[in-house]
Amino acid sequence: MIVIKTATAKDFPVIQSIAYTTWPKTYGQILSKAQLDYMLDRFFSLDNLALNLKNDHQFYVIYEDEMPLGFIVIEHNHNDEFVTKIHKIYMLPSYQGKGIGKLTIDFIIDIALKNQSQKLRLNVNKFNKAIIFYQKLGFETVEAIDIEIGNGYLMEDFVMEKIL
Repeated sequence: MIVIKTATAKDFPVIQSIAYTTWPKTYGQILSKAQLDYMLDRFFSLDNLALNLKNDHQFYVIYEDEMPLGFIVIEHNHNDEFVTKIHKIYMLPSYQGKGIGKLTIDFIIDIALKNQSQKLRLNVNKFNKAIIFYQKLGFETVEAIDIEIGNGYLMEDFVMEKIL
């Protein structure tokens, strides 16, 4: 049975492990190895994860029985709007395409509505095949952005939203 549990700092090693397993398969054809390593080290360091938690990001780990399959990081009232921002949503590659992603989005919708959000928002790499997944779930592209992240690297993203 799939269960989504609130995560704390003690779960950061699990989150790091999922990220380090997932990212090379997700972004290996999109980003250089140097950029991939830079982003993993920057976004998933214990210090950065702790800073996210301190800044009202809510962490959840997705389990099947006791096996961690993925994680999500969300923030309600993003930019003081009635928006729940999905900062991170990753599933181990061997569990993708099995309906767990939709179940996870449904979970996010439920807690977003309980927090008076009117829409979900996320950024997705312009070349990530997950765009199709999000479109099937009713997300629409509202903007294309490039975000400088240091070391001369850019995140080339679409901003996608789903009205609740």
